[in-house]
Amino acid sequence: MIAIYPGSFDPITLGHLDIIKRGSRLFEGVIVAVLCNPSKQPLFDVEARTAQIRACTGHLSNIKVDSFLGLTVDYARLHHAQALLRGLRVLSDFEKELQMAHTNKTLMEELETVFLATSNEYSFLSSSVVKEIARFGGPIDHLVPENVAREIYRCYSKTPPTAITNPKPSALVTPPHKVEP
Repeated sequence: MIAIYPGSFDPITLGHLDIIKRGSRLFEGVIVAVLCNPSKQPLFDVEARTAQIRACTGHLSNIKVDSFLGLTVDYARLHHAQALLRGLRVLSDFEKELQMAHTNKTLMEELETVFLATSNEYSFLSSSVVKEIARFGGPIDHLVPENVAREIYRCYSKTPPTAITNPKPSALVTPPHKVEP
């Protein structure tokens, strides 16, 4: 059985890798499919994201990394996949993912969605969190693979620091207005 693990993976996190590794034990093959979403401004282009994922999953013999544009069900049909692999972190993920699973089922009845609960240590982790921490100079080495951390640090080292990086107390607090009698 072939599963598709679709996502933007901008960037891939250790949580994503956890789902990929666990999925590789459940399925004959897993295709990590990087979505090209023209409505988003990613940190890394599709080629960089697929290269990052290949570097992190090269030791897993039944993992293929690819990219696509369009409907996930069309991509799954093209690759004769029987399942979509999805990770769940929190309750709000479940609501969104369940809605998507039902929608995909209306488009391709034979496609099943398999949910894996994220391992506890990654339950808080998202690509957005990683980018936010890195943007403000925080450590991300414990959140993403080493090769990805280096590339993220490189991206943010090119951006000038913001005024919030080292704010003066007066810049954050508006002094009370003095009321004259």
